[in-house]
Amino acid sequence: MGKGERPVAGLGDIITFRRIGVFSPSLEGEIERGWNKNMSAKISNLSSVRTQRRKLRTNATPQEVILWSRLKNRQLGVKFRRQHSFGEYIADFYCPEKRLVVEVDGSQHMEQEKYDTERTKFFESFGLKILRFWNNEINANVDGVMMKIQEYVQ
Repeated sequence: MGKGERPVAGLGDIITFRRIGVFSPSLEGEIERGWNKNMSAKISNLSSVRTQRRKLRTNATPQEVILWSRLKNRQLGVKFRRQHSFGEYIADFYCPEKRLVVEVDGSQHMEQEKYDTERTKFFESFGLKILRFWNNEINANVDGVMMKIQEYVQ
């Protein structure tokens, strides 16, 4: 290997990144650009989706606002983040301490089932647990939704 060159993984190599612990196809380009087995790959809150995250926070649905009002400021004893991204996917709420993603689904999610399935698999590949709630669940029984979240974080 020449001066300044970094080893690049080849086909069949097992890749693990210290920060995420698994190889994801979405990081393939990072490997091609020189990431190696001893380097950390950033997949959380990438700058490429920063504008979209800000837009989602600014234009939150009423149900997201209701849920955020009960999750923020460590009201359940753990920190939650709003519109936290993993790769190109953005989670509505994320608790890093418990590796928990909380999703608020509206009627548009009925039409994008394949996308949601891929997204869920992506989150789960990083060891994240996903809790999904429909808008009408939050509207009708926000206390029940909070109890389900609280059961998981304790």
